[in-house]
Amino acid sequence: MKVEYDDVTNVATLVPDGRLSKEDFTDASSQLDPVIEEKGKLAGLVICSQSFPGWESLGAMIQHLRFVHDHHRKVARVALVTDSSLGDIAEKVGRHFVAAQVRHFDYDDLPSARDWLIS
Repeated sequence: MKVEYDDVTNVATLVPDGRLSKEDFTDASSQLDPVIEEKGKLAGLVICSQSFPGWESLGAMIQHLRFVHDHHRKVARVALVTDSSLGDIAEKVGRHFVAAQVRHFDYDDLPSARDWLIS
């Protein structure tokens, strides 16, 4: 998974490059946790993938859930930028189970997602 961080906007972007692995989430944590420690929280997190890639294993899915659990209070807003119907489901479920505001955007609407995160 590609992890990018913009220090000016305090927004991180995660772009899966295949099925999600345990290492994707440990790597994302190792890159983002120092930023969160320094800044207090992220203004936003973009998760950008045209379709949901799935997980390599049950362990990867558990690591993904652990990542969400460990970070949802440390991110103000999450933009799900995807054409997958899971974006709508995650937005609705996120309203009930995570502290961050979660919103789904179409894959070709990344600029609107970034605008929403920093507004």
